[in-house]
Amino acid sequence: MQVLYFAWVRERIGRPREEVQSDAATVAELVEELRGREERYAAAFADLSALRVALDQELSEFTDSLDGVREVAFFPPMTGG
Repeated sequence: MQVLYFAWVRERIGRPREEVQSDAATVAELVEELRGREERYAAAFADLSALRVALDQELSEFTDSLDGVREVAFFPPMTGG
């Protein structure tokens, strides 16, 4: 699946996207796999309350299933005015 990183998540990881092969069943399991890769991923995913996730461009939860998902995007909460 394609994993996309936006804003400071992209800055910490050092790339905007990557193709990831994973057996993770949920977003939370995918995050655990990514955290285990190296320190920059651990830093980016240290505080999940500071992150949002979208699955195939729909706002989702970290407990949601990855079954059939082609794109996962991680980004900080948006503020507007």
